[in-house]
This record gives sequence, structure tokens and C-alpha cells, in this order.
Amino acid sequence: MATVQLSWAVQAACRDADPNYFFPPDGAERRTEREAQAKRICSQCVVRTDCLELALTRGESYGIWGGLNEVERRSLLRRR
Repeated sequence: MATVQLSWAVQAACRDADPNYFFPPDGAERRTEREAQAKRICSQCVVRTDCLELALTRGESYGIWGGLNEVERRSLLRRR
């Protein structure tokens, strides 16, 4: 199995954030509120592009990665 280098991750704006912001809620909490918070964190991140590329390479199907949700990432891949 190949090892992915994540040396950039130590610079990620989300490294100290609640990881729950980046994944869909289980219960009654509104997804849009959680997603908006994650995207605000991502918007300030210096390694956002690296994070997004990792998600695209891995085919991440859930959560916010590089400031995009799963629908936005699929759309980006179709345009490439």
C-alpha cells in the first residue's frame, strides 16, 4: 500500500478545530450550519489546495475537504 505524505497537514487551519464540523451531522442538527462553519475554517487555510487534492485523489465521498463538500468535489472532477 502506498503511503501518502501529509507533511502539509500540520499547517492546516482545521488541525485544532472540532472534526465534527467537517462531516454531516447524525441527528437533528442542520447540515448547512455545520458545513458553513467548516467552509469558514477552510477559507483561511494556507494548505487548502493540498487538502482538496488529497480528497480528489482518494475519492473522499463524505465531508468538507479543501473547502468543498462531496457534491462540489464531484462537480469539479467532471469539469477536469
